[in-house]
Amino acid sequence: MKKAIRHSGRSNQRRVAMATLVGTTVEWYDYFIYAMAAGLVFSSAFFEPVGQELGLLIAFASVGISFLFRPLGAFLAGHYGDRIGRRAMLVLTLVVMGGATTAVGLLPTYHDAGIIAPIILLCLRILQGLSAGGEWGGAVLMAVEHAPKDRRGRAGAFPQLGAPLGLVMASAMMALMSGVIAPGDAFVEWGWRIPFLFSFVLIILGYIIRRAVDESPVFQEIAEHKQQSSVPVVELFRKHSRLVVIAALVFAACNAAGYMATGGFIQSYAVSNVGLDRTDVLNAVTYGAVIWAAATYLTAIASDRFGRIRVYQIGHVVLAVTIFPLFWLLNTGEISMFYVGLTFFALGLGGTYGAQAALYSEMFPASIRFSGVSISYALGSIVGGAFAPMIAAYLVQQTGTTTSVSFYLLALTAVSLVAVSLIRDRSGINLSINNEAEQAIGALVTDKRPIPATVKEAAVKERV
Repeated sequence: MKKAIRHSGRSNQRRVAMATLVGTTVEWYDYFIYAMAAGLVFSSAFFEPVGQELGLLIAFASVGISFLFRPLGAFLAGHYGDRIGRRAMLVLTLVVMGGATTAVGLLPTYHDAGIIAPIILLCLRILQGLSAGGEWGGAVLMAVEHAPKDRRGRAGAFPQLGAPLGLVMASAMMALMSGVIAPGDAFVEWGWRIPFLFSFVLIILGYIIRRAVDESPVFQEIAEHKQQSSVPVVELFRKHSRLVVIAALVFAACNAAGYMATGGFIQSYAVSNVGLDRTDVLNAVTYGAVIWAAATYLTAIASDRFGRIRVYQIGHVVLAVTIFPLFWLLNTGEISMFYVGLTFFALGLGGTYGAQAALYSEMFPASIRFSGVSISYALGSIVGGAFAPMIAAYLVQQTGTTTSVSFYLLALTAVSLVAVSLIRDRSGINLSINNEAEQAIGALVTDKRPIPATVKEAAVKERV
């Protein structure tokens, strides 16, 4: 008989929810502050010699470079997260991300230090990428593995909320500096640095909260029975490489669409091409992030009732039908129309993001779950969001219209919709290490194999 997971009490589940929410919000705040500054300031502050247009492309490319290092961060965090625990990796990634972000706020510009300034900037962005690659997997497993099976979607919503709430904080801070504290030239000269320096306060808060939570009950079982995989990443790709690829493609559309706003492209385009006020645009994006957060939470809850796959499919359809109207409304030059476009666009983002934590956690076996969810997420980030702002800026420069950007996003949405439809809905599956035989088979609809009675014994012998 398969033992159920020893779930923690409600009070500890609430602490875990708060820890994953605060931690991921801080991490994404750090990440988005860089992306926004890249679109608004960095082309002149760090890449001035190459000119405005090329400097903007390089600035957006520096946003994407971090994504190339996310898989390495995911490999490292996945390996140690599956071997020494989820909580330790959560604390480490938070400190690395916050330290790198704070350091960006202290950097001299190209005018002050020459070529060394953009080089150090890129190095710090790489550290952010390494940290982000390991952050998400640890946060979602802490949340989902602590939760009862009928509340995993709701529990997994809290680390997911970190992205839109991080965007709210980042946009609000940038708007505050741009419109109130350091308007005009002062924002370009020094105002953009304050949001980066503020990260130091946030990481102290996140560190205290994350240190206070218990380790995941699933990992406690794994450690108790000494069933850690010796090389989890190797085992993951040897047995589940196709699953990793499909899981990565599921995330591609949401990530690319989300990085239109969070990666700085919409802010830059709205200000430079459409002529909207910078502070008004930042306020609008802040509003859009609030809608995104609400949609993320509601769709995560819905996935507990209606299933992860159905909710995901509806979310992709909503995203597909809002891609073109977003840019049509933005191009009217009316800030009120931009708000309308962001409202519907954010609903699609939430529909393709809320259930992700629970979906990924239920796809992979317990002993390699951290590696599976982290690497799938990191690879999906590369396919979708890594260079999405740079690609969008290039498409606009070459075609003179945002229609090409909309078709680009629509194509990725179609790919993600097909990918999620290939996954079997396993809502409520026992996540315990004792049920690893069932977890290892049947995550894809194309896998029709029954679970032999000998699979469990074979798995045990393989570990011994």
